Amino acid sequence: MTQTNTGTIVAAFGRHYEIALDNDADGRRVNGIPRGKKSPYACGDRVTLGPLHDSEAQILGHAPRRSLLYRSDQWKQKLIAANATQIVLVVATEPGFSDELISRTLVAAQHEQMRAVIVLNKADLAANLPAARAQLAPFAALDIPVVELCALHDAQSLAPWLTDQVSVLVGQSGMGKSTLTNILIPGTDAATREISTALDSGKHTTTHARLYQLPGAGALIDSPGLQEFGLAHLTRGEIELGFAEFVQYLGHCRFRDCRHENDPGCAIKAAIAAGTIHARRLTHFVTITSEGDRAKLF
Repeated sequence: MTQTNTGTIVAAFGRHYEIALDNDADGRRVNGIPRGKKSPYACGDRVTLGPLHDSEAQILGHAPRRSLLYRSDQWKQKLIAANATQIVLVVATEPGFSDELISRTLVAAQHEQMRAVIVLNKADLAANLPAARAQLAPFAALDIPVVELCALHDAQSLAPWLTDQVSVLVGQSGMGKSTLTNILIPGTDAATREISTALDSGKHTTTHARLYQLPGAGALIDSPGLQEFGLAHLTRGEIELGFAEFVQYLGHCRFRDCRHENDPGCAIKAAIAAGTIHARRLTHFVTITSEGDRAKLF
């Protein structure tokens, strides 16, 4: 009978995966290679392996997933993390961040039934703090926790939110994800670099997703910085459900196929006029769903 092993993917490098073996007293890590040309695995996947050959084995398959966080456009998909229970969106007072990217990520998280926490890093930069808080106000109004901190001085204030969760850090480059990881999990030495002031964005430092066990209960997945989060794999209805404040108004528009743009009798636009939905959130919704409509043309 062919010997098989099981383990967890703790890092993903294209078609190569670093896998921590289960029940291995030496804590060995092996190099997993998928069968065929596709790479259908993500950091956090529980996998079955064929026989080991010089610390390398073929990946035979993955166990059923609790969740799969990924982004997509009309051409391709990019897997981010499997089996995460919580998404931690990291933004900062400097460089500037995209609130639309937050909306997109929250839609993906809701679709996978993941909790969400927003971290506002570099909160010690007082001059930029009011503007950052104003950008985050529509999300705070949804009862999404916003944890303000300075990663270099009080990263541990995030620790209670990570207990008993498999959290994936997501955000644009330069927001401080790797710095948070370094401090929360001493010895990880995740790469960090200075911010590119000229481009008002961070340099890409994490080039692959990696899973770390947290002290105590829980795990943390640090993912590469991203500038976009495509949702081509979701339907318009699924995207609507990702905007939590829309849900109570869905089905109350005059027209069943209301697009919440210029349609008369739109319940969402009426809620904006009444101040119960932030106008910026509808702008995000229209942008996201318009991309989906364009993708259908190809």
